[in-house]
Amino acid sequence: MNNAIELNGVGWKAGKGFELRDLTLRVPTGSIYGFLGPNGSGKTTTIRLFMGMMRPDRGDIRLLGKQVPRELPRILARVGFVPERPHVYPALTVGEALRYHASFYPSWDRSWSGDLMERLDLDPVRKISRMSKGETGKLLLLLALSQRPDLLVLDEPTDGLDPVVRRDVLTAVLDYVSETSATVFISSHLIHELERFCDWVGVLDGGQLVAELPMQSFKNGIKRIRVSNAPHVPGDTPFVILRRSGIDALGAMETWTVRGWQDPMRQYFEGVGATLRDVIDLDLEEGFVELLRSARPNNHRS
Repeated sequence: MNNAIELNGVGWKAGKGFELRDLTLRVPTGSIYGFLGPNGSGKTTTIRLFMGMMRPDRGDIRLLGKQVPRELPRILARVGFVPERPHVYPALTVGEALRYHASFYPSWDRSWSGDLMERLDLDPVRKISRMSKGETGKLLLLLALSQRPDLLVLDEPTDGLDPVVRRDVLTAVLDYVSETSATVFISSHLIHELERFCDWVGVLDGGQLVAELPMQSFKNGIKRIRVSNAPHVPGDTPFVILRRSGIDALGAMETWTVRGWQDPMRQYFEGVGATLRDVIDLDLEEGFVELLRSARPNNHRS
């Protein structure tokens, strides 16, 4: 499988306060990759590293098959970027901002840009300083898409936007992907938003990648199961136990939260003399919380 983004053993430390530790990440070409994590987990730092804004202390980074930072100018010509904070001059109008950015990109598509500006309901003579946060968010996306990127990197693109603007932004992204098969890397803490359209997911917590897998596996593979006569030492399980909890008053029932569940794994319990009473589906947010909880020290059993 070809990858649009590859990080291998990347490390970066900010004094004593924060560290990315041996981050290895793969974003398949043509995928919509959701990068999940709580605030402060290192999502924006990761983006700044692979976009060449910061240099890692160690490790290797490649975008679109080329090495960062050695081939950065050639890479960035093919990457559309919507940062967490606006990067436009407030004194310009929408039209002036478009012309300014167009001068940097040979691939800029003026016809497509005009069509998209109309779809996003942006006024070319409106000054950026007088625009709402939602209008500014749509302008940032317009600038990123107008260059016809092979890779679109979005850092919290809908944070703080109202539902109507959020829908407009995400619809524009999905329409572009369906037309071009571009790769999208979208960082967010809005879990349910990503669940609807991402086909891959990476979960970051405390500077470490907790999980990276297809979205369908993430949604279907994390379960809460109720087990009676559970063994004290589970042994070699066919799934990963994230947490054991909820022993009842008689000591005969436990609730396990597991990752990598498949229905044939029910046979495991017969082999250890236990009984599987129930398998409970979790929504994406519950699965996300359980992954974070299991990755943090002293939280494997409660």
